[in-house]
Amino acid sequence: MGYFCAMSATWNDIIIALATPPGVGAIGVIRLSGQGCLELVNGLFPSKDLLKVPANTLHVGLLQEGEQRLDEVVLSVFKSPRSYTGEDVVEISCHGSAFVQKQVMEACIRRGARMAKPGEFTMRAFLHGKMDLVQAEAVADLIAAETRAAQETALHQVRGGFSHVLSAMREELIQFSALIELELDFSQEDVEFADRSRLRDLLTLWIKPPMIYFNPLTSGM
Repeated sequence: MGYFCAMSATWNDIIIALATPPGVGAIGVIRLSGQGCLELVNGLFPSKDLLKVPANTLHVGLLQEGEQRLDEVVLSVFKSPRSYTGEDVVEISCHGSAFVQKQVMEACIRRGARMAKPGEFTMRAFLHGKMDLVQAEAVADLIAAETRAAQETALHQVRGGFSHVLSAMREELIQFSALIELELDFSQEDVEFADRSRLRDLLTLWIKPPMIYFNPLTSGM
């Protein structure tokens, strides 16, 4: 029980990670997510009160910790539930110096953030109902895609394509199952509510779409 309580507590943390590849580049993007992340970054951003800005907006200004100037940045502010994770999210676009990125992340960690675990942003998106497991796995597939076919398949799944197929299949089978249960209730009456030929048609119809996604040769994976 204590294990699950500890796990639950970690989902309330403010998490931080580098969203762009590590190393030197023109721009580095640092992402924070979790309740309180707006207040955290607001304490480093004297240019504007982030608590009063609209959701899904960009803000340019100086990021500084006390008297120490860290960098001139662009902040992307996303407020719950209209964000990738479903939580408040701030993305800091800073200059791509590894030293600058390190300074910015350390300043955020000193104010209460912690380093995100691998896949934790997507896990939080799943826990907050922003995506299902198929879509969550497709995010990793899309990031790793090296061919057009792999990219298109993963993107289709990220946008819920396969999830919609499974949802429709589930609804059809639930309806047929309800008819079977109704027959059992009237088993002594020799009444048939569920058309057996329709069940065969459903199975024939629905077995093809899943196999398209499960077959690596057709999906390009």
